[in-house]
Amino acid sequence: MRLEKGQHGRNGLPMVQKSTIAAIRFGYGFRPGEATVGTADALLAGVAGKDAVQAQFRIASTKTRAELIAERRAATAKARKGEAGGERAKKRADGKVRNQTMNDVKTTFQRAIASRTGFRERLVAFWTDHFTVAANGPVLSALVPDLVENAIRPHVGGRFGDMLEAVTLHPAMLIYLNQVQSAGPNSVAGKRRGKGLNENLAREVLELHTLGVGAGYTQDDVRQLAELLTGLSVDKSGFTFRSRIAEPGAEVVLGKRYGGGEASLGDIRAVLADIAVHPDTARHLARKLIVHFVGGEVPEDWVEAIAKVYQASGGDLMATYGALLEEPRAWAEPFNNVKRPFDFMISALRAAQAPASVLDDLKGRELRQGLMEPLMAMGQPLFRPNGPDGWAEAPEAWITPATLAARLQWSGAMADRFLTDVDPRGFLDGALADAASPFLKFAVAGSESRAEGVALALASPEFNRR
Repeated sequence: MRLEKGQHGRNGLPMVQKSTIAAIRFGYGFRPGEATVGTADALLAGVAGKDAVQAQFRIASTKTRAELIAERRAATAKARKGEAGGERAKKRADGKVRNQTMNDVKTTFQRAIASRTGFRERLVAFWTDHFTVAANGPVLSALVPDLVENAIRPHVGGRFGDMLEAVTLHPAMLIYLNQVQSAGPNSVAGKRRGKGLNENLAREVLELHTLGVGAGYTQDDVRQLAELLTGLSVDKSGFTFRSRIAEPGAEVVLGKRYGGGEASLGDIRAVLADIAVHPDTARHLARKLIVHFVGGEVPEDWVEAIAKVYQASGGDLMATYGALLEEPRAWAEPFNNVKRPFDFMISALRAAQAPASVLDDLKGRELRQGLMEPLMAMGQPLFRPNGPDGWAEAPEAWITPATLAARLQWSGAMADRFLTDVDPRGFLDGALADAASPFLKFAVAGSESRAEGVALALASPEFNRR
């Protein structure tokens, strides 16, 4: 959609340029002085290229996290037994977990602030939400960032089936959905210990991660998949497959037979690979991408077009993103969605030209008060959605009197730190470009103070929508 002279869009106003839509709808907003892109090819190139911010802002390794979890478990056991120094050791271990969480929050912000390929970072967030694992408790707090780093981020530009397998086998997912408590009723461990089947992971794989709610699967498919997934477990070093808890015999999922011989991880990989390219999975993912990035009423023909490309490519995500972005409706107005709190904060910091390094020295109380507590007040505690279905997409879920007040309060604090000497008119132009309405420009220009003008820009519907 090229902007031509005299062409008009929303409410008779001139249509915004594609570079503006690319930055706001598909990225984390403008950063003044940073090169902009305005084509599907350019956005896709950013996903296919080097993941620069991952290399620039490192997180703790899987090994370090496993050692941290082991230390805390040992200290907790010592404290429960009333052993000397147990409580002190547990307190020290808990402090290390909290510090690690703080570092993970900081790194997540820094990557989004600094990234020149915002679409890639938005996709990482999209798939993290799609495969939601809430960081409830110290163990999951340590593991969730590792899931994002090693099961999601490497596969964002690859095949969905590879991501599905990596996420499903990750310790964070296995712990979160209680797969570690599941055992085949007829397995060696099941018979000896009376352990039973847990269907949580199987149900969420079908209902949330692949086919979608209301798709063509039955409760029997859920149970059969749950039996097939037995054996997936976690030990002190991470993921493991335990044949002693695996249900013996063959299982039939969606009409196809798996297993029948010795319990095998290969059978689990096979069923996940098949479900990943199922037609219902293609449609479910297509719909979610449209809802998340474009919003509004979802046209069924667009869903089918994306799903067709997905299936024809064997679940290739780059081809799927291309089918989303090459559709003219992806670049059409109005902006239907509301920025989630994290996205709002990132776009504000980028518009303010705040460097990612400004977070380097934030620790403890400063980090909590500056980032974590405001996110919670706005309704999105980082890494901790309410359930396995992730964060809400509906705009009304994010704009309530209380959460809007929290956005305004944080905006004021951010402006006081970074924008005290900034002309609000220039800030508005850098933050929204041609997406700012004449009315907003007039209001900002007429504000009584610079701080008021900046706050007005950040509180505007134009800045909060995408």
